[in-house]
Amino acid sequence: MKEAKYWEKLDDSKVQCRLCPHHCKLRPDKQGICKNKLNVNGKLFASHYGEISALNLDPIEKKPLYHFHPGEMILSVGTQGCNLACSFCQNYHLWDGDVPTSKAMPADIVSAARRQHSFGIAYTYNEPYMSFEYVLDTARLARDAGLKNVMVTNGFYNPEPLEELLPLIDAMNIDLKSIRDDYYKKLCHGRVEPVMKTIARAAQDCLVEVTTLLVTGENDSDQDISDLVDFIASVGDVPLHFSAYHPMYKLDNPPTPMKKLLRAYEIGRQKLNYVYLGNVMADVGNDSTCPSCNAVLVRRRGYTTTIRDLKNGKCQKCDNPVKFIGK
Repeated sequence: MKEAKYWEKLDDSKVQCRLCPHHCKLRPDKQGICKNKLNVNGKLFASHYGEISALNLDPIEKKPLYHFHPGEMILSVGTQGCNLACSFCQNYHLWDGDVPTSKAMPADIVSAARRQHSFGIAYTYNEPYMSFEYVLDTARLARDAGLKNVMVTNGFYNPEPLEELLPLIDAMNIDLKSIRDDYYKKLCHGRVEPVMKTIARAAQDCLVEVTTLLVTGENDSDQDISDLVDFIASVGDVPLHFSAYHPMYKLDNPPTPMKKLLRAYEIGRQKLNYVYLGNVMADVGNDSTCPSCNAVLVRRRGYTTTIRDLKNGKCQKCDNPVKFIGK
């Protein structure tokens, strides 16, 4: 264990966590909603520091990040815990109870990334923000070693910890599960406003892509999608991924119909330069094209990626600057 960074003492040996908007108040020997913070004798500790649940070399497109080092592999590390409780979570075993873990200190993760010739480290699979102290320490060592840092996250943050972490992060994929607060309360046990603030703030300092899982009958109306797209457009030139839902965990709504995904793509493309479809095979929503001349910048077939008319952040056909970061 390691003492947590963002918390304060209360009366009677209670503590209050300040890492995320839940602001959990904990008596001694009690843990937070995330199951990653524990009150030990009136102090808050990161109770699973140095414990990892997964370590894999993945295509960066799997995160999904389509505009950050396309076609490259990145070492991906998972810990455990989450500050949301989504009824449809596909990795619920990483927060809903104990999971098998291995010991790996930050220096071990950086060494593994270098051995695997990875260009960076992705903090992913569960909610990495709940392992804030571990991610922060690892990201600092990674930056010193010339590696990139990537967060795959729900964005349910408090502003102060984000400001400490953000200078170390090069790219983020942030889930915006819905633009509606009642959706977050009903299906995720959270709120949408902190997530929107995280997206807007992070996009000022690093490359941000957003993913929205379209859950049948819950967040897939034209109005829901249109309002979400309006928000993304207001943030800037942010790539948006609409992902297909399949019944999982506690939710048994029917899978996302293809027509809903195609409709979301159509609505998104009215205002956004880059819209993608995930968890589905479709004729659209795979390739990245130039917003100016429509040349294919990056072609994708599953996780097979081919760089076409993209070079040095520009379209080779029309010389238009495009929103990509890579070698």
